[in-house]
Amino acid sequence: MGSDSSDPLWERFRNPINTLLPNQTLERGRFLVSQKSQANFTQGRFYLRMLDNGNLVLVTQSVPSNTDYDDEYYNTQTSDSTNATNSGDKLVFEENGVMYVLKRNNQRQILTPRSIPPASDNYHRVTLNFDGVLSHYYHSRIWNDSGWNILWSQQNNICIEIDGNNGPGSCSYNNVCSLGTNNRPVCNCPKGYLLVDPNDAYGDCKPDFSISCDEVGRGSPDDFYSFITIRDTDWPKSDFQQISPSTEQDCQNACLYDCFCVVAIYRSNSCWKKKLPLSNGRIDTNLNGVPPLSTPGFPNSGSSRSKNWRNLAVVLSGILGGSLLVNILVINVFCWGFFHIYKKKMKISHPTSHVADSICRSFTYKVLVEATKDFKEELGRGAFGIVYKGEMPIGSRNVVAIKKLDRVAHEAEKEFITEVNVISQTHHKNLVRLLGYCNEGAHRLLVYEYMSNGTLARTKGYVAPEWFRNSQVTVKVDVYSFGVLLLEIITCRKNYENEERYGPEAILTDWVLDCLQEGKLDALVQSDFEALNDKKQVERFVMVEDLSTRPTMRKVCQMLEGSVEVTIPPCPYNFSITI
Repeated sequence: MGSDSSDPLWERFRNPINTLLPNQTLERGRFLVSQKSQANFTQGRFYLRMLDNGNLVLVTQSVPSNTDYDDEYYNTQTSDSTNATNSGDKLVFEENGVMYVLKRNNQRQILTPRSIPPASDNYHRVTLNFDGVLSHYYHSRIWNDSGWNILWSQQNNICIEIDGNNGPGSCSYNNVCSLGTNNRPVCNCPKGYLLVDPNDAYGDCKPDFSISCDEVGRGSPDDFYSFITIRDTDWPKSDFQQISPSTEQDCQNACLYDCFCVVAIYRSNSCWKKKLPLSNGRIDTNLNGVPPLSTPGFPNSGSSRSKNWRNLAVVLSGILGGSLLVNILVINVFCWGFFHIYKKKMKISHPTSHVADSICRSFTYKVLVEATKDFKEELGRGAFGIVYKGEMPIGSRNVVAIKKLDRVAHEAEKEFITEVNVISQTHHKNLVRLLGYCNEGAHRLLVYEYMSNGTLARTKGYVAPEWFRNSQVTVKVDVYSFGVLLLEIITCRKNYENEERYGPEAILTDWVLDCLQEGKLDALVQSDFEALNDKKQVERFVMVEDLSTRPTMRKVCQMLEGSVEVTIPPCPYNFSITI
């Protein structure tokens, strides 16, 4: 994006996100950040940082965090505290595919191997993958099905290299990392554990059984727990007690009789007891041990617990069979109790563990009613609800913006929590931050930072027509908004002008469609002869109101790049939308 004098105002090439292309550099203080998962492009927790001291490092960083990073798992060692000129200045990725740390004395520390496929025959890129592995890829310039090949990667075994005390490791909490192809980690929950998010194999795992000390004193632990044994597996940062010397049987018993113990590692005549959450899980064939994994929740068959349940069932059946009146009373009491509990659950807010800890808070509906003084001061209205001003102490803030959702009142709780998770982990200096939420009964509210500069008024002209037609709303609404923005750039017009001055040309999208149908595209660009020589450059930005025929954002990008032929858009609806 440039000014009238062609001076660059902003460009993506100087601000890479997770990938370096040839001729790009990474200056001191800058970084690359991974995406969260293969399909989730929000900010992840792995960073490639060029530090001010001259070191290039791969690090993990929790979101949010008050520190630059949690754990370091790669370092070029290009910092010299005794001679600053011998320290790294920036990371350079040359056009020929060579990547190196350029020092302040102009010496280079090469990071790539000596043999590199020639850039004249191949495309090159360096990407920080979502799993934390930094990889150099190359792809033949001749179109074929070979895809992107890996030239080199850092680290060789990320499962072991991430070994700090902060954060969960390469895989998330209670997960186990093993090395797959191309040095990429593969994460799997251990037996007895399930993914918190079934769509995120690299995410947290949760026990598929109850973790508590309620069974203490109610019988032998053998009646409630059983052991399974897995080899070459460890969570080295989750120890809470070491017993030495010990035998394997004594190690199992020590864990069985400790209600806080979920894993017992036995190796070299020593026993390590571990508790939740389990961090830095990895499979390492060099462990030379047989760590047994304690999995409460698998009751042994024929145990006294099962016998107690059978005895209780016999007693209950004898009592209930003794009198028809007793049966009727018991059924009535059961139905009343079930209805009362269900109704109470609908009224009480249930904070859920699916929302990441310390990211945003859960509030009751009553607290938010009091904060807004019964939703007294309205700040603005949007497509999904009304935003109110509220007063409540959250950190250093006393004023917040509370959005009361109305179009998602009957939305499933799981979908709502998923959206809260995604929004709460999205951080940008130009976006207001989500501070909390309310998920109580039919009430769905979001608590945001208060934006003192006002609302985004006068933006209705960018809203896609399906918002007003009770049609299905998809990601293509952003395509429509993007098209309106490009039309404003081309025509040097706002999306809506004064009707007295412009008459039928007041609404920009309607005017463009009229010009297209009448073959008067020259009226759009006026004296811009460069645009007149290529009418398709104008036609491609015309709005398509029909959702089914509107292109995707991917196809729009391909049209702009010239790799896809631009066809004349279909005729719009017989009526236009006045905004």
